Amino acid sequence: MQKVIIIGAGPAGITAANELLKDKNKDFEVIILEETDVIGGISQTVRYNGNRMDIGGHRFFSKSDEVMNWWSELMPIQGENSFDDEKLGREKPLVKGGPAPDKEDRVMLVRDRVSRIYYRKHFFDYPVRMSASTIKNMGFATTMSAGFSYMKAAMFKKSETSLENFYINRFGKKLYSMFFEGYTEKLWGRHPREISADWGSQRVKGLSIRAVLKDMFSKAFGGKKKNKEVETSLIEQFWYPKYGPGQLWEIAADRAVERGAKLLKNHKVKNIVCTDGKITSVVCETPDGSKTIEGDIFISSMPVKDLVCGMTGKEPSKEMYDIANGLPYRDFVTVGLLVNKLNLKNQTDIKTLGNIVPDCWIYVQETNVKLGRIQIFNNWSPYMVKDPEHTVWIGLEYFCAEGDDFWNLSDEECIKLAAKELESMGVIRQDDILDSHREKIKKAYPAYFDTYAQIDKLITFLDGYKNLYCVGRNGQHRYNNMDHSMLTAIRAAEAIREGKSDKHDIWNVNTEKEYHETKS
Repeated sequence: MQKVIIIGAGPAGITAANELLKDKNKDFEVIILEETDVIGGISQTVRYNGNRMDIGGHRFFSKSDEVMNWWSELMPIQGENSFDDEKLGREKPLVKGGPAPDKEDRVMLVRDRVSRIYYRKHFFDYPVRMSASTIKNMGFATTMSAGFSYMKAAMFKKSETSLENFYINRFGKKLYSMFFEGYTEKLWGRHPREISADWGSQRVKGLSIRAVLKDMFSKAFGGKKKNKEVETSLIEQFWYPKYGPGQLWEIAADRAVERGAKLLKNHKVKNIVCTDGKITSVVCETPDGSKTIEGDIFISSMPVKDLVCGMTGKEPSKEMYDIANGLPYRDFVTVGLLVNKLNLKNQTDIKTLGNIVPDCWIYVQETNVKLGRIQIFNNWSPYMVKDPEHTVWIGLEYFCAEGDDFWNLSDEECIKLAAKELESMGVIRQDDILDSHREKIKKAYPAYFDTYAQIDKLITFLDGYKNLYCVGRNGQHRYNNMDHSMLTAIRAAEAIREGKSDKHDIWNVNTEKEYHETKS
């Protein structure tokens, strides 16, 4: 029996454990080491005073049937209407014999995807559409300017040496400056001209004005698409666990333990001991002191930076250490506000509880506020909110750097700043706030600048350790979606079970030219 040490109990780590132990496999002893006392990593769900917060917002949709089946096997799709759909008379595709959300907890909801941009106190479709409302909100002159700008970009393509050029090629300079430039700089803390186009190619592959127009005309003249790919950001429905993504990962962790895995929380891996091209053990910080855990195979979803810089025994070369140490990240703060009501009017034809705006996410393009995105948890799932009919539970998302002035604000100072910004935008009145909470997440977003340009050298170095498999968003320093992280873990488990040394399939997840979340 081989002893497999899995570092991290996020989606990648939990998926790897389940895949290694499925079919009652007795070939592996699996130990999962989790730094915190929480399951799910950035896909966790935070509970606070009867309300729940999704850290980052997670749509359960994938191009991969393998992943979709994995999720639905763990949490069946609803067979009856959810509380809000029933009350409002909204129709959803139901699965015959599926669980009833009002009666059972282990259930996936089918939710409508509504995400818009908030810019100069107006809503714009996300992605931007040349609709009547867009033209009205932008004004005729700005619309014409955007149109000519797009045509110019289509005729004179820029070399995609940066994320800025990537966006301009697809949207034109005018729309780029309105809807991408400021938000991207807020997200990454760098101007798009300093960021690799790799980020755009992984997150918005194929998305452009052309794709948007094609989607619009298809709906207008051809009804539903058949046998055609639909861009990710245009997908209109997704699955969502009744109590948020953390619920699914807690269930998945329990299943791994039932299959024989040992889950050790509050075990922070500090050192990775290397000998003769192999990893032999890891040293953990625990509440009871330092602990050394030996293993035959190691699956790492910890940040690449921490993995390489923590190697001892035969330490990495200075070049590899410097590349790893220079890899950048963006950290994340969510402020939850419970309010009586929003000041935003629902001017859509979508029915909602309390007639609030129907958005799951609202992208904040205003450059005079630090706020990046607003989540409305009522719209993700009514079960995330203690009283969804009379209160609105929102999450305000901020992107920052660990140790900077914003990160170091006290809870009280941070919540006060967030409330003030939201009021200045006309979203709420501070007098309507009933409750509040703050969460801080380190290394939420691997970034694509600084030493990232040398990541291929680091991958080659890491692959030199035959018993090491790097998976997940931070494990590969790749801004993957949740399903991509799962697929890296599935491919790693396959390689381990089949005794393969080639790790190409693991690193190759989400590198194809088509956007990974497109689906026929």
